[in-house]
Amino acid sequence: MITLFTGYDEEDIKKAQKSEGSEEEQKSGFFSRMREAVTRTRENFSTRINDIVALTREVDESSLEELETALIMSDIGVQTTTEILDALRERARKQAISGGEELGDLLKLQMVEILRAPIRPVVTPSMPPKVTFLVGVNGTGKTTTSGKLASWYRARDKSVLLCAADTFRAAAIEQLEVWAGRSGVEMIKTRQGGDPAAVLYDAASAAKARNIAELIVDTAGRLHTKSGLMDELDKMRRTASKLVPGAPHEVLLVMDATTGQNGLQQARQFTQSAGATGIVLTKLDGTAKGGIAVAIARELNLPVRFVGVGEKMSDLLEFSPEAFVDALLG
Repeated sequence: MITLFTGYDEEDIKKAQKSEGSEEEQKSGFFSRMREAVTRTRENFSTRINDIVALTREVDESSLEELETALIMSDIGVQTTTEILDALRERARKQAISGGEELGDLLKLQMVEILRAPIRPVVTPSMPPKVTFLVGVNGTGKTTTSGKLASWYRARDKSVLLCAADTFRAAAIEQLEVWAGRSGVEMIKTRQGGDPAAVLYDAASAAKARNIAELIVDTAGRLHTKSGLMDELDKMRRTASKLVPGAPHEVLLVMDATTGQNGLQQARQFTQSAGATGIVLTKLDGTAKGGIAVAIARELNLPVRFVGVGEKMSDLLEFSPEAFVDALLG
C-alpha cells in the first residue's frame, strides 16, 4: 500500500525550523561556512602550498615537484595533478612565472577552471515537477541528503515532495520520515520491500496533481555491479519519464568525501551505468583530503552540485568553485 506521510504537526515543524534558523543566523556567511568545512584539508594542504609560495623566488622544477607532492597528498589525484603541473610548466616555458605568489595565483586559477569546466545549466522543465534522483552506494548519506535538499529548496520558497523509494534498506523509510518532518514537507512511502517504481509512480502523480515544484527521490543504495538493482533503477527512470517529460531532470550521485580516491574509482563506474548529472559530496568537513572535489570534476567530468558540511538540516551548501578554492588556499 502506498501512503502519504504528512510530517509532524505544524507546531513541531515551526519549532524545528526556528531552531535551525536561529543557528543559521549565527553563521557569518557562505564563505565562512565553506572555509570551516575544509579546515582539515586547508591545515594540511594550504600550509604546504604557503610554504612553497613563501620560499619560491624563482619557479623551477624543484618547486613544481614540491607542489606536485602537496596536490597528490590532498587527494587531487595523480592524473589531475599531472595536468595542473603540465599547464604550469607550459606557462613557465612561454612566460616566466615571477615567483611563489604568482605561482599560487596561477594554481588557484587552474583549480577553479577544472571545477567550472563540467558545469552545465540545471534542467528546468516547462511544467513542474522537476524530478531529482539521489543515487549511490550505501553509507554515503543519500537519505540524509534527500532531507537536507528538501530543506534547501524550502528555504528558497519552493514546494517539495519527498519520495521514499529506498524500500530495500531497513529503517530508510523511517529515517526519511524524520527529515520530512524537520523540513516540513510531505512524503510518499510504501512498506519496506515494496516496489520502488510503484511508489515513484504515486509520488510523481501526486506532484503533478498538486503542482509541486521539486520531487526528490531517495533511491536504494546499490553497486554498479548489482545488475538487479541497476535494472530496478532503469525501471524507475522509465516510470518517471512516462509521467513527467524529461524526468529525471537531475541524477545526483552522492559520494562520501572521506573515501577519497577509493570512492572515486567506484563512482567512475557508477556514473556510466546510472546516468549521473552531478555530484553531492558529503562529509567534506570530516576529511583532510577535500581536494577530491577537484579530481571528481576532472576525472568524472561531472559538476559538484552540493557539499555536505555537517549534521544539521542547513548543512548542505550549493557548491561554488571560487568559494571552495579560496577557502582551501586562503
